[in-house]
Amino acid sequence: MNAGFKVTAPLFVAVALAACNSRSSFTLPVGPVQSAMQTHGAVRACPQVVGQPACSLLIQSRSGISASVAGWGPATIQARYHLPSSTKGKGQIVAIVQSFDNPNVASDLATYRKQFHLGTSTFRKYNQRGQQSGYPQGSPAWGADTDVGVQMVAAACPKCTIYLIEANSQYASDLGIAVAEAVALGAHIVSTDWQCYGSLTCFNQSTFDAPGVVYVAGAGNLGYNDNGLPEAFGSVVSVGGTVLFKRGSKYVEQVWDGSGGGCSSNGGSSGIQKPAWQKDPDCNYRTDADVSALAWDVAEYDSYDFNGWMTAGGPAVSTPLIAAVFALAGNASKQDAAKHFWVTKGKGLNYISSGEDGSCKGEYLCEAGTQQFGNYSGPAGWGTPNGVNAF
Repeated sequence: MNAGFKVTAPLFVAVALAACNSRSSFTLPVGPVQSAMQTHGAVRACPQVVGQPACSLLIQSRSGISASVAGWGPATIQARYHLPSSTKGKGQIVAIVQSFDNPNVASDLATYRKQFHLGTSTFRKYNQRGQQSGYPQGSPAWGADTDVGVQMVAAACPKCTIYLIEANSQYASDLGIAVAEAVALGAHIVSTDWQCYGSLTCFNQSTFDAPGVVYVAGAGNLGYNDNGLPEAFGSVVSVGGTVLFKRGSKYVEQVWDGSGGGCSSNGGSSGIQKPAWQKDPDCNYRTDADVSALAWDVAEYDSYDFNGWMTAGGPAVSTPLIAAVFALAGNASKQDAAKHFWVTKGKGLNYISSGEDGSCKGEYLCEAGTQQFGNYSGPAGWGTPNGVNAF
């Protein structure tokens, strides 16, 4: 593993938003968080449009770099989280649901696995109707997000079987069909890093509540209270993000500034109903995130649009990592996953004690380490994996 481009402080990401099938862009309204994000060089792969799902990949660096400097790789991920990656995961199916086709995804995954000595892959690609042909039109931007998704599952769980289900479009209707198809194909873990930005109505919870299935979704990448669906549903594990440092022989994590934890409400007057198993004091609606993982400075290989190795961040990284940890635990079909972290109060997770994702300093909903509600914080949830016992 290599860790070029390690940061010395948590970073926000740029607000240049590359359109799904082109490199045109627009800018979100500037607020305190967005203003800070503009000072850094990462680029959002897909536009975030209110009421429409968007991929969550953040491109930190690209072109002309090698695997040796691209970012954190599988060895570091496995070591930091004490994962039984060499012995567990065989027969477990993790489904990645994405929009549009990446025609190079299988070869890109093979290149990634060869570089990091992960062995051969059990990988299958489907369209949203469960067919291994007739794929949708391609999208380089969504394709880059797809690449990092399957590669992060492989990084944490090399023995896992990976299914990729490609929806016809980025619209909620097609993504909902693809999610249902993932379950029909036999996946017990479904990873959806995309989010319907600024909307708590674009999906129905019934799409994400099949018995015996763990649904994992990113908490967002715009900082505090970046709420949306599907991550705000109580039936979905909402995943926050961290930044990783290595100090001597020890790994240290803190909140990644873009992590989208908070209180799932629309202006405080309405929101996603608070599950009965959430007892935190300062949010009347669904509180997120539930758990977190590395979301910054990872190595990705993409030949579809970026000509090789690149450095990536965002929920596109942390979400499939958590999905893979569920697969390593091997009991996804037996638990109510989001509830489990709250009932056990994060037992068995790494406590994240520093960092914030918003302007409500001193409040557990946007800052880690306050101890206002045990080890919980909005951006990091109850913590990051420490082995698989918490899963």
